[in-house]
Amino acid sequence: MNKKLSHINEDGDATMVDVSGKKTSARMATASGRVIFPDDVYKELESNQFSNKKGSIFQIAIIAGIQAAKKTSELIPLCHHLALSKVNIDVEPLPESHSLKIECTVKCNDRTGVEMEALTAVTVSALTVYDMCKALSHDIGITEIQLEYKSGGKHDFNRK
Repeated sequence: MNKKLSHINEDGDATMVDVSGKKTSARMATASGRVIFPDDVYKELESNQFSNKKGSIFQIAIIAGIQAAKKTSELIPLCHHLALSKVNIDVEPLPESHSLKIECTVKCNDRTGVEMEALTAVTVSALTVYDMCKALSHDIGITEIQLEYKSGGKHDFNRK
């Protein structure tokens, strides 16, 4: 395998990848992650339909994730600014594991992919859930944030 890091130039310095020669194409990426709660905290959240004094935990996490996807290039230094055409975030309760699964799919038509936007959206959504629930416990875990799927560009990826 003769791969090299794309954000390091020949001199070993950080650089933004030049995508000006690439063709615009449909790009899509899906990322996921989980927020794990202590049993009693999950049961309390579930009994309150995942709402608290701050509002709907799901809806606020979704809005935060969408905002994060749109600001990824401001947060991750070498990411390109992309005109996103779709950001969809789902938050699914998983009662058997006292956790929430967060999944984000991002789409655009551009010269580079949207993996970082999907990963950033999931991460910020999970952090928002933590922020909204930390008054109940600090023993909340954020885990398994990963790329599930990407299409467009040179190589597709599918974790399944």
